[in-house]
Amino acid sequence: MNHATKAYAATSPDSGLGPYAFDRRDLRADDVAIEIDYCGVCHTDIHFVENDWGMTQYPVVPGHEVIGRVTAVGPDVKGFQEGDTVGVGCMVDSCRSCSACESGLEQYCLEGMTLTYNGQDRHDGSITFGGYSTRIVVSDRFVVRVPDALDPAKAAPLLCAGITTYSPLRHHGVGPGHKVGVIGMGGLGHMGVKFAKALGAEVTIFTRSEAKVREAQKQGADHVIVSTDEAQMEAAADTFDFMLDTVPVQHDLNPYLNCLKYDGTHILVGLLEPIEPPLDAGGLVFKRRVLAGSLIGGMPETQEVLDFCAEHNITCDVEMLDIRNVNEAYERMKKGDVKYRFVIDTATLR
Repeated sequence: MNHATKAYAATSPDSGLGPYAFDRRDLRADDVAIEIDYCGVCHTDIHFVENDWGMTQYPVVPGHEVIGRVTAVGPDVKGFQEGDTVGVGCMVDSCRSCSACESGLEQYCLEGMTLTYNGQDRHDGSITFGGYSTRIVVSDRFVVRVPDALDPAKAAPLLCAGITTYSPLRHHGVGPGHKVGVIGMGGLGHMGVKFAKALGAEVTIFTRSEAKVREAQKQGADHVIVSTDEAQMEAAADTFDFMLDTVPVQHDLNPYLNCLKYDGTHILVGLLEPIEPPLDAGGLVFKRRVLAGSLIGGMPETQEVLDFCAEHNITCDVEMLDIRNVNEAYERMKKGDVKYRFVIDTATLR
C-alpha cells in the first residue's frame, strides 16, 4: 500500500492553509483505505485552523465531510470492498464499549470520540489528519456507504451539515402536523429545511435579512419570518412545536423561545459558547418549554441520513472548490458568501 499523502495543512493560527505531505498508517485488521474524491468545507475547519477554541495541535489537516473510493481493506473487514463509494464524517473512533457506543451514539462516547482531525488515535497516540488530503485510513465501523442515487460531491456535506440537522429532527420525532422553525440560512439551515419538509412538517425560516426571503422560499420553506421585524415576531408567538437553531455565534434566544407553543423545544446545533444575552427562564418555566442541544449523529444514523437523502432526492447545495483557493474560500465563508457549502474537488490536490 502506498502511504504517501498530499494534503493542505495549517502550521499556526495565522499561517493559512498550504501544501503538506505525510504518510498514512498501515492498515489495521478492521481498517478501510480510501482514495478521497471530495471533501466538504465546514465552519468548524476555520475554527481549528485559526485555533479559535484553543485546542488545535499544529500542523492541522482539516476536513470531516469526506467522500471517496475504497482502495484496500484489512483482513477483518466484511462490509466493504475495493471500489465501493464511501463516506467518513466527524469521527473515526470511540471506545466502542460504553452505553453510548453500544446504543450507536458514538458521538456521545463516555470516553470521548476520536475526531477525524486534530484527534488522538486510540492505538498509537498519533494526531489524526482529515480530508483535505488525497487518502485516509479509517476503521470500518466509522465508514458509511454512499448510495448510488446520490451525487458523491453533493453528498459530502451530509456527513456533517446533514447529520447535524437530521439527528435532532429524528430524535425529537418531528413529523406531519408539526410546525418547525429553522433559524439561520447557511449550510446547516438549508439542510434543516429540506429534512423537516421531507419528514412532513410545516417549515418556517427565520432570517434577519429581508434579502433572503426569496432564497428561503426557493429552499422549500412554507413561510419566512424576518426576525428583525417585531410585528412578524409578535404574530408568530406561541405557534411553533420546534425551533432548529443553526446560528453558530451568540444571539438572543428569547424572541425565538416566545414563538414556541407550550411544550415546544428549542434545539441548539450551532452555538458552542455561553448564551448571551441571558435566557429569561420564565419563558421556559411558564410554558414548560425545553432548551435542548444536539451533536452530529452516531454511525447508524449517519448511514440512515444518506439513505434518507437518496430516497427523498435530497442534496446539499454546493460550490465546487479548487483546493488552491481554499484560503479565499475561508474568507468568503466568514462573510456568508457561499450557497451553501464549499466542496473541495480532490483532483485539484493531485
